Amino acid sequence: MTKFYKFIIMSKEYTNELLLDFGPDGKQLIPVVTQDFHTKEVLILAFVNKEAFEETRRSGYATYWSRSRNELWKKGMTSGDMLKIEEIRINCEQNSLLYLVTPMGKGACHAKKENGMPYKSCYYRRINPDNTLQIVEK
Repeated sequence: MTKFYKFIIMSKEYTNELLLDFGPDGKQLIPVVTQDFHTKEVLILAFVNKEAFEETRRSGYATYWSRSRNELWKKGMTSGDMLKIEEIRINCEQNSLLYLVTPMGKGACHAKKENGMPYKSCYYRRINPDNTLQIVEK
């Protein structure tokens, strides 16, 4: 067996084994891009620790770790705008995740439009050349 072949077999990029590393206490955070399964629109960038990842897989709904509140956050639990997991993907180095979801409510963002409805995506503004922000989601 060549050194290169041995490297490929042992490398995270070429294994079939899930090797997520949440650290020894399970609290290390891993970024998660959350994308609409049907439209492929990016909805949220959030983080999971081991507890949040396991709850997502157990419940079938996107669950994150809230860095600001320092607690488990099941998206939509209070608003009703839950995100149903359709598929979970992992990147080549197994250090970030992609949740492909079906939004079950009115939107994914906690920010609201003037009419009180949530934005579909947390990425509802663009940065203009003059550093002002412009709403792009109507």
